[in-house]
Amino acid sequence: MADIRIAEFENTVVLYFQTPEPRINAYALAATLVALADSAKAAARTLNSGVEIEIVVEALSSGSFRAKVTAIAREAGLFVKNQVITTVIIGVLTSYVYDHTLAKKEPVEVIVQTNEVIVISGSDRIIVPRAIHDAKQLVEKNPIFVRSMDRMLSSTVLDDRVTGFGLASSLDSPPPEVILNRELLEMRDPLELEPKTRIVEEDADLYIVKAIMERSTRKWEFKWHGMNVSAVIKDPNFYDDFAKHNFTIAPGDEFQARIAIHQKRDDLSGVYSNTKYEVLHVYRHISRPKPGRLALEP
Repeated sequence: MADIRIAEFENTVVLYFQTPEPRINAYALAATLVALADSAKAAARTLNSGVEIEIVVEALSSGSFRAKVTAIAREAGLFVKNQVITTVIIGVLTSYVYDHTLAKKEPVEVIVQTNEVIVISGSDRIIVPRAIHDAKQLVEKNPIFVRSMDRMLSSTVLDDRVTGFGLASSLDSPPPEVILNRELLEMRDPLELEPKTRIVEEDADLYIVKAIMERSTRKWEFKWHGMNVSAVIKDPNFYDDFAKHNFTIAPGDEFQARIAIHQKRDDLSGVYSNTKYEVLHVYRHISRPKPGRLALEP
């Protein structure tokens, strides 16, 4: 009998791809990580609409192939000191991966106790803290979460060399005691197709490259996650504050803002790519004292 204790994962989980060699197709890894991030964001919006969850890859390792991912919570663009929500999110994701996928093979038995819930599949047990189980029941009513998790699990086997998938609590952990086999991972849920296009909102730290000094539909240019992005500022109060000289703009300045990301789905992989950006609200302008002046466009 193998026991999987969801409480061991906290705010970090290691994705374990069972492969004959310690490598994986980059496309399969990228699709898995994007779908995992989409799932985490959907879960966060269900449990706490004021918090954004960011999934970051912290390390890669061999031993089949492992990727360590961590959840970070932000609120209004700022790091949240109390990161308890991230432990709940990771717990919801890990619990769903196992009990939902194992249930495709045979019915599972669920034993609800005061402080924990035990999900039994054959000789395996998934032991879930009661708070995380209750959160998962709320989250799995969100169709975006369910579709994203379905896409994540199927993405793990886009590489033909992957024979199974599991989760570990650290890079140094032995291989997971319960490995979900390829046949289970390839079984898709009977879901409605995801929309061809969608708009996702999230908080972002934007560094100004080019500014537009008048209210218009012309696009500013920013650095975001190391990428150049162009976006119209739609915040109705932003230009009013700027006209009142409540702040001035200089090179290297930062906007902590709420952005809308327009995305289009690739039919083959199911992965969404970004097509357009809009700044919906500027929470805060942060000046970076540096020499020189920014080239402004009238």
